[in-house]
Amino acid sequence: MAGVMLLGTLNRVMIVELSVPATLVAIMVALPVLIAPFRALLGFKSDNYRSAIGWKRIPYLWFGTLWQMGGLAIMPSCLLVLGGDVVHDIPFAGEALAGLAFVMTGLGMHMTQTAGLALAADRATDETRPRVVALLYVMFLIGMGLSAIVIGWLLRDFNGVRLIQVVQGCAVVTILLNLVALWRQERVRPMTKAEREAPQPSFGAAWADLTRGGTAGRLLAVVFLGTMAFNMQDVLLEPYGGEILGLSVSSTTLLTAGWAAGALAGFAMAARWLRRGLHPFRMAGRGLLAGLVAFSAVIFASPMGSPALFFAGATLIGFGGGLFAVSTLTAAMTLPETDMAGKGLALGAWGAAQATAAGLSTLIGGALRDGVNQIATSGAWGAALNDPATGYSVVYHTEIGLLFVTMVALGPLLSRNRIPQEKSTGLGLADFPT
Repeated sequence: MAGVMLLGTLNRVMIVELSVPATLVAIMVALPVLIAPFRALLGFKSDNYRSAIGWKRIPYLWFGTLWQMGGLAIMPSCLLVLGGDVVHDIPFAGEALAGLAFVMTGLGMHMTQTAGLALAADRATDETRPRVVALLYVMFLIGMGLSAIVIGWLLRDFNGVRLIQVVQGCAVVTILLNLVALWRQERVRPMTKAEREAPQPSFGAAWADLTRGGTAGRLLAVVFLGTMAFNMQDVLLEPYGGEILGLSVSSTTLLTAGWAAGALAGFAMAARWLRRGLHPFRMAGRGLLAGLVAFSAVIFASPMGSPALFFAGATLIGFGGGLFAVSTLTAAMTLPETDMAGKGLALGAWGAAQATAAGLSTLIGGALRDGVNQIATSGAWGAALNDPATGYSVVYHTEIGLLFVTMVALGPLLSRNRIPQEKSTGLGLADFPT
């Protein structure tokens, strides 16, 4: 739900309805990237957290929930101030307040996601881990799809009061759902004095232990590049539909639902391929190929004036990106666990690479669109490119180039894993451990 708000609805509202420059919007949406590199540290800390009652993950889930709720609670008022709806005009107040709201929400998201993934890995065995990935990813996509539909319907008649009601309503739902989610997820197991006082490994030693084999480091590079390729358009896809194709707020918010549907289709294909013994890295390569087709469709939607082609491209972006994310998450969860490097560190590193790339690509995408459009619409590049769609098109072509770079980085991982995988039982949920 928070992802739909940050990367879907709110960036469209800020750019189109509140007339905030796309570069400033990209900066706001990218602010959580400041916290993202600390996900590995958060995972490591939750691996080694000392609690008198034996809890490791729940404290991080709880405080992450509080940060996320607080950020969403103050966000709508901050955005209205950023858009110029003020009584007292204080310089940079809107930018500072909106930045604070995005940082709080981002910190909460990163903390709960990292601790939640590590908790799921703790409760799973090697045999059931693919099903754990399945359940987490399906619920993530269903949540995004339902949130996109509900939020789009509530904002069909946009105004400032309705924006406050919807975003603060999301804050309330956030804390209620997360309280239910963390209830009884860890057993109370009082620690002995010796356990509480045992020396803890340092983060640097644990990180070196994780990446010593080489596969972990290259996997993180692939995750970073692939996420950059798929996420540079996150802040621009809905404004592209509104500004270039003339779609309404409600229609463009449904793009997120289409993206989620495409990702679910990618998940279904991943389950089928795992049953046939396909390695996760090969699945990641197929996701990258789907991304090439997706961005090509989005590019051609403007000259052809085809909203249907645009929605098809957005759905394919979800398919390719979802397949890529499931593949790399499965690979991260199966990295060998050592005495110093636990699952929290490995999954935190995966999340840090993904979230950092998402934030940077969002910032780059917004700045690139603004810079190119400023030159193109001035007539410097001729009449053929004197069009607002030029900036968007350059961003989408850049993403296609990044997809090819990711394929190059993925190649050595594929060559190291030429031995056929044993056929998996797939990603079925029937035997998910309770």
